[in-house]
Amino acid sequence: MASIHDVARLAGVSISTVSYALSGKRSIGESTRIRVNDAVEKLGYRAHAGARMLAGERTHILALAAPLHSGTSEPAHMAFVMSVARAAREHDYDVLLLTQDEGADGLQRVALSRLVDGIIVLDVSDQDERVDLIRSLDVPAIFVGVPRDSAGLVCVDMDFEAAATMSVERLAAVGHRSIALLGQSPALYDRGSGFPRRFRDAFLAAAADRGMAAGFAMADRDPANVRQALDSLLGTDPGVTGLVLHTDEGVQTTALGILRERGVRMPHDLSVLSACSSFSTEHFEPPLDTIPLVPDDSCVPAVALAVQQVGAPIAPRVELIPPRYVGHGSVVPPAA
Repeated sequence: MASIHDVARLAGVSISTVSYALSGKRSIGESTRIRVNDAVEKLGYRAHAGARMLAGERTHILALAAPLHSGTSEPAHMAFVMSVARAAREHDYDVLLLTQDEGADGLQRVALSRLVDGIIVLDVSDQDERVDLIRSLDVPAIFVGVPRDSAGLVCVDMDFEAAATMSVERLAAVGHRSIALLGQSPALYDRGSGFPRRFRDAFLAAAADRGMAAGFAMADRDPANVRQALDSLLGTDPGVTGLVLHTDEGVQTTALGILRERGVRMPHDLSVLSACSSFSTEHFEPPLDTIPLVPDDSCVPAVALAVQQVGAPIAPRVELIPPRYVGHGSVVPPAA
């Protein structure tokens, strides 16, 4: 079977020129392109990804393991997928998207087929079954998320613990002593998804450290479920003056609507903060203070590390993105 070396030799050009002529990623002269195409046709060359990998060359493809689970917020999920795809293009890489909820099986098939140069792993759980597989594969891999056992892995993620602590500290700083957290869909906690558990645990711990009362409830997209969660947080303790929303945009919209229906004046009666949100909160009524979750903050460095690993191994590490606070006036001192 003819190789890219044979094509380059027959056409009288470099291997990189053949690659550019076939992929169209770089501009080359028309006469050169014709010589390359003639050589390809004469030799019957087929540059499929597996052959390139077997020849020790890069495929310039990254696998993105982004399974769609029950309870997944699709807008937020796709924001991370698109961020990875854009970052990959900056490195002249394409992305093979794996969305099946099949654990390690899909990754193993892709890795053994040698179709990809590296792997990006999204939607990381505490006890992620993909961890052991990644450790056994001879393929560079980056986790956008942090499993409980991160030994030997390269991980990049938002510092959800720091974000939760920042939420509590902001409310405490203006005088709130009784606060509540409206969390993600129960399906995410039941599945062991890492980020909601990390935020919840750090939130409750930070409140306890400061001697603050703190409640927690989960909510999915069903308005009745959101209403029930708010009842459990606010109905039994009229002393709650600060509410943190760590859930998707639809649930936050529903929760604010229910509060307005009940005559809750925000922020006069209740300060509200949107934590780790991948969407703008300026259109809410009222606009909410937020700790943004920006997909590019973690996905861009994750892709860069994956590409770096293709060239040479890098030391295992966990890189946490520090949170930042954006105020819109929805957190104020509690009313006397």
